[in-house]
Amino acid sequence: MAQTVYNEIGGQAAVEAVVDDFYDRVLSDDDLVGYFEPYDMTELRAHQIQFISAVAGGPVDYSGRDMREAHDHLDIAEEDFDAVATYLEEALRTNGVGEENVEAIMSEVAALKAPVLGQ
Repeated sequence: MAQTVYNEIGGQAAVEAVVDDFYDRVLSDDDLVGYFEPYDMTELRAHQIQFISAVAGGPVDYSGRDMREAHDHLDIAEEDFDAVATYLEEALRTNGVGEENVEAIMSEVAALKAPVLGQ
């Protein structure tokens, strides 16, 4: 089996740790928490685990909605997208993900900026 970012970072347990850390950071930010308050966080965490697993080459196909469709109604500001991305990057680094793998994951996130912002 080919080595993937998913395998290199530690698989499902590592992704779950990153997602828990990520949401701890996001939900502690007064500027961002409002985007998440109306939603079932268990469901959002599951989607985020699935998303990160998929972009990292894990044995998962992301089954969430199209990024533009899923975020269109939120009217997300660019600075808020950037803050969320920063929190994800910090969570990856804090949880021992190596530089090359952080860059690979974050490049996938950067590619989603325009659709998430509705551009």
